[in-house]
Amino acid sequence: MKVSIFDVAKKSGLSVVTVSRVLNGAETVREKNRQKVLDAIKELGYHPNAAARSLARGKTGIIGLIVTTLQDSFFDAVVKELNEVLALHGYYLAISVSTGIGSDESHYLIQEDRVDGLILLSPMEEDNYIVELKKRGIPYVLIDNQKPENDNFSVTIDNFKGGYAAANHLLDNGYTSIAHLCGQEMFRSTRERRDGFMQALSERGLAPFEIVNGDFEIGFGYETAVRWLKEGQLPQAVFAGDDNIALGVVNALMEAGVQVPGQVAVVGYDDQTISSQLHPYLTTVRQPADRIGIAAADMLLKRIDGTMKRGANLKIDPELIVRESSVPGRRA
Repeated sequence: MKVSIFDVAKKSGLSVVTVSRVLNGAETVREKNRQKVLDAIKELGYHPNAAARSLARGKTGIIGLIVTTLQDSFFDAVVKELNEVLALHGYYLAISVSTGIGSDESHYLIQEDRVDGLILLSPMEEDNYIVELKKRGIPYVLIDNQKPENDNFSVTIDNFKGGYAAANHLLDNGYTSIAHLCGQEMFRSTRERRDGFMQALSERGLAPFEIVNGDFEIGFGYETAVRWLKEGQLPQAVFAGDDNIALGVVNALMEAGVQVPGQVAVVGYDDQTISSQLHPYLTTVRQPADRIGIAAADMLLKRIDGTMKRGANLKIDPELIVRESSVPGRRA
């Protein structure tokens, strides 16, 4: 039997009007009551009638999401959270995997009346997208955008804090010769994580063993570690710009019989799923995908319903997750 809005009202102990206000994102509902409604919706498995609601609001009931790749567990987690939150508000999520605004997929989503709003996840041509979206009057939110000047209506991670925390963790454990393998310079996260890393070393009067730019790929970490082995010089520790790079470093070192973390400590970034599945479990800096997805969805919904007119940037703190790869003798 199909669950109705009346069932949700009965389950939550609140009126149909209150449930309707929650579903439509009204800010006049008390947080305690809003949570009761959301809990009832989840428990009952209620799905709003998107077609009816779209007609009533004069909207499509669809939110577009443009992402450069889904071969990334962090991106997957953000998309999953976005989908769940938007579904609770009666929206469907239409996903386009695209590398630029000129592609057919992304161009389709930003046509007039295709979507009620658009989320760009780690976009590479954000200026072009923003110009087009503003021209067409489509509300948008950026996640992990590359340029600070586009921070209006964005959700970003404090990558400086992440790099600073990773470096201080290694320094506090006695490592003074630390290499940093980072991503390409075009990425804001690359620059900010490196700046945080360098700040921590500078405060201790230290210089890095080496800083190397490359792709966020296992191969980059592997090849760099192989080069160190051939040169006969290894750092005491490595801070990798993401978990893929870190895993490449670990693979090369362990193949050569170098103990991790006994001889070289390794710290990654992102907390990809695989980082807690292979020994040594990887110390990493977690980007809270759930908070990012919820914040971006909330911001976009407020833009769509007109309650958020002025731009704002929400910066979310990352979290250092200490596992085996950086502290000898530690167990996850």
